[in-house]
Amino acid sequence: MASSAAYFAFSVLVTLHLCCCHGQAADAAGSNSSDVTAIYSLGDSITDTGNLIKEAPPGMFETIKHLPYGITFGYPTGRCSDGLLMIDFLAQDLGLPFLNPYLGKNKSFDHGVNFAVAGATAMDPTDQFSGRFFAPFSSNSLNVQLRWFKDYMKSTFSTDEGNSPDQFHIRKRLQSSLVLIGEIGGNDYNYALFGKSVSEVEKLIPGVEVLEMGANRVIIPGNFPIGCMPTYLTSKRSSEPSDYDATGCLRELNRFAAKHNARLRRAIADELRPSYPAAAVAYADYFNSFLALLDAAGELGFDAGSARRACCGAGGGEYNYDPRRMCGAEGAAACAEPEKYVSWDGVHMTQAAYRAMSRLVYHGMYLEPQILSLADAP
Repeated sequence: MASSAAYFAFSVLVTLHLCCCHGQAADAAGSNSSDVTAIYSLGDSITDTGNLIKEAPPGMFETIKHLPYGITFGYPTGRCSDGLLMIDFLAQDLGLPFLNPYLGKNKSFDHGVNFAVAGATAMDPTDQFSGRFFAPFSSNSLNVQLRWFKDYMKSTFSTDEGNSPDQFHIRKRLQSSLVLIGEIGGNDYNYALFGKSVSEVEKLIPGVEVLEMGANRVIIPGNFPIGCMPTYLTSKRSSEPSDYDATGCLRELNRFAAKHNARLRRAIADELRPSYPAAAVAYADYFNSFLALLDAAGELGFDAGSARRACCGAGGGEYNYDPRRMCGAEGAAACAEPEKYVSWDGVHMTQAAYRAMSRLVYHGMYLEPQILSLADAP
């Protein structure tokens, strides 16, 4: 029987009615990045460049609409960081402008669209949680973002009559584009893990791995080692030294994230690549690249002693994270040098950390296979 990941990938392709790259195979060993003229991105807060603040009801998520969010960039942009994200550095490296959020008004989408929404889940909340876990605050799951993508492509590449999509031009556009699906799936676990054990939440894994969209170049990132994040290090604090690894991260949570990533990689290798041999489908290893960043934090310009401490937060202590006083709330404050920190607000990373991650993944050894022809990481 096909895995649920493969079944979901198939349903995505049916929904989109997009080209599945049955033509000439893309060079999986290293496509020419100069051929990429657009990026289409789906995901959550790791990638969202402003969709959440466009759709949030008045009074909701006010913190990310104001400083200190965006402080390194110069002003708040709707990004969940002090500055730029990995998707921004990837666009720069491909010679493209930053991606505008899909929900932004009067924005240019000439070089791609960002459909990602902070807080989004891979699975539809009603299907996934069913009252068993804390429900997410964003209803814009991957299915919703896929529908946006489909609507955008149909409306942008319609026939002269304007009543049917021009499949030829859709295929042509996708063959010169890069599609980034994720990171997404992390929130499916984030919502579930608070108040539940890892063993309970593990039951969600088979339905989370969401893949492929049928373009020439597709990148599918795995999840981060969540046991290294200040939010979990605080909420799942343990008095047992054996619960922590050599880097000070929680072993059980990292094993859990690694299990998700292993299933995702198998789905890519066993289902997607054989089904769509003409597409270059790469796995972005966020897990091991982040561990490499922590291991070399000092060499990369970070304060090694603050590698697992939030720059912006409250509570002090080892992790400077308090869920009652998160970044931007009364009583919380940002550090003076965000570039010295890996974590921005206990959940998301700083611009400096995202830059380092972008170099490690898109320029280096953590994109499997390497389908971009970018300069080697310093």
